[in-house]
Amino acid sequence: MPENKASFFKIIIRSIFRRAEHLIFLLKDKLSERNFIYLASVLVAVTCTFAVIILKSFAHNIFLWANDINGFLKLPYINSLLPIAGILLTVFVIRNFLDNNLEKGSSKVLYAVAKKGGILPKKQMYAQIITSSLTVGLGGSAGLESPIVITGAAFGSNFAQKYHLSQKDRILLLACGVAAGIGAAFNAPIAGVLFAIEVVLTDVSIAAFIPIIISAATGALISTVILSHDVILNFEQTLKFDYHNVPFYVLLGVLAGLASIYHARNFQKVERFFGSFKNKGYRRALFGSLILAVLIFFFPTLFGEGYESIKTLASKNPNILMDNTMLEPLENNPWILLAFVGVTMLLKAFATGLTLGSGGNGGNFAPSLFVGSYLGFFVAKTVNLLNFTHHLPIANFTIVGMAGILSGLFHAPLTAIFLIGEITGGYDLMVPLMIVSSVSFAVSKQFEKHSMDVKSLADKGDVFTSDKDKNILQSIDFYNLVQQNYKTLALDSPIENIVEIFSTSEQKIIPIVDEHKSLIGIVDFEEVKAIIFNPYRVKFMSITELISQPKELILFEDKPEKIMRLFESSKAAILPVIHKGKYFGFLSKIDVLESYRQRLKEMIIE
Repeated sequence: MPENKASFFKIIIRSIFRRAEHLIFLLKDKLSERNFIYLASVLVAVTCTFAVIILKSFAHNIFLWANDINGFLKLPYINSLLPIAGILLTVFVIRNFLDNNLEKGSSKVLYAVAKKGGILPKKQMYAQIITSSLTVGLGGSAGLESPIVITGAAFGSNFAQKYHLSQKDRILLLACGVAAGIGAAFNAPIAGVLFAIEVVLTDVSIAAFIPIIISAATGALISTVILSHDVILNFEQTLKFDYHNVPFYVLLGVLAGLASIYHARNFQKVERFFGSFKNKGYRRALFGSLILAVLIFFFPTLFGEGYESIKTLASKNPNILMDNTMLEPLENNPWILLAFVGVTMLLKAFATGLTLGSGGNGGNFAPSLFVGSYLGFFVAKTVNLLNFTHHLPIANFTIVGMAGILSGLFHAPLTAIFLIGEITGGYDLMVPLMIVSSVSFAVSKQFEKHSMDVKSLADKGDVFTSDKDKNILQSIDFYNLVQQNYKTLALDSPIENIVEIFSTSEQKIIPIVDEHKSLIGIVDFEEVKAIIFNPYRVKFMSITELISQPKELILFEDKPEKIMRLFESSKAAILPVIHKGKYFGFLSKIDVLESYRQRLKEMIIE
């Protein structure tokens, strides 16, 4: 009987989904293209927001459960053991249910926009929810926002694919999903809009703002209605700006820029270390999670996202951070608290690297806020303890510091400014937020050309999201444009063959190859036409006398930027392509520019 009931419910659910799909297809036919996009932005936002609610609620409830157990045991044993279980379970799910493959990090969204026309696989709509809830929900020292961004983007992308929308609409709905995810996660719709535009999209018109705004507002609204304030990072206290503190905010901005570089580089070192492991299954997961467990044992605030500890730092009793630690008897000593905060801040990069490198899933958005709040607290508390004549408001610096690290790590100062402005419930700190975010961004940019998300892709030459021209070039499949139908000749071929090819085809260049298909040279019609149509001269000449060398050679593995530089330096309209040392074909500059024009037309969101 229970099986019959389960089958009955499955049939009902499938029927509901089919009817919903039919209704949406019907609306697509009835509505104008623009109005359907508005409807789609709402539907994408709703589905993405419920995914956010599931993720955030699960992670928060596990955190509360672990704290209750700790309160009973008085030692952080459970905090240490849960991340091991979470990472091992994540690896188990990836290996057994996700084909042993999971694309992690919001850089995958940037790659999809730049090179895949905004197409993301269907499994990203659920894979990120499952794996990140296991990793972060059970205490992995990472954030849920990166999985949220990928999930939202996947909902938008697959909705567009399902209803046969154009590439530009697909990318727009992808951005809508991202905006809804960030808006829902922080109850910060403006930050959601800015993140989608500042980080994900490279070129957007004013008209495209409307669907993104609709999605972000929808996400924030549903999140406000359903999610408890305890689950979302927010601050209730009133914060005031004192212009006398401006020099210290500048100092915080400089330190935030340097801390951003420190965090990014050490995180990437740990990830590369684990990436070099031959065994990338349970052994790697166990090794990394055990080290993470030791860190969490001594520094329990590294457990999970860390948002509760951020709220604690900004409260009037930050010393309770050391509850249930070995330093609890000394928690009223301000210098011990300062040292604890400073060391925890420095270890966060390694804790996050261990979490993700060993096989867990999450992101660096929450860790950036964690490090920023700890840095802000550390700066203000240090100044106050050294008895400077001016007393700094610790809560203000704790909150503003988050914007500094977020701006420095992700090169997104506008997102940082408005996100922190929204989660504090007002804009009284707008001036210090602008100072710290802009200074941190400038310092970070001085040492790192690309943000942390983009750097790994940029190193491979895959994507440059800050440069639209390079984005479009990267999206072109150059080697599909290579013309391989050119007739070739050998060095000992009769010269009459050259005359025949030029006379009977539109081919203007003849590649001369040896028996191994290696390119010896070319015969260019413009250079030899005066000779080959003179019967007397042709009679006494060989191909060797007609051969010239191409001005440049394109290697099959050359990056798009280099290929365009070769065309520019050689002033040639067509160049030979070499693959594994052998002649492969010819690439025309005209074909490349036509493909560029077409891609530009497709990528501009109107």
